[in-house]
Amino acid sequence: MKRLLGYTLFWVGMGMLLSFFVPGPFLSVCLTAGLLIVGYLLFCSR
Repeated sequence: MKRLLGYTLFWVGMGMLLSFFVPGPFLSVCLTAGLLIVGYLLFCSR
């Protein structure tokens, strides 16, 4: 469980770092929503 949490926190940090380079809040929100959906689908797939 600690490894999963560490992996998740690492990629959350990378996403926050990436958001500094994305111009405009609309594009940042769209990118965040898209990645959340993809992450959910990958996590819940069988």
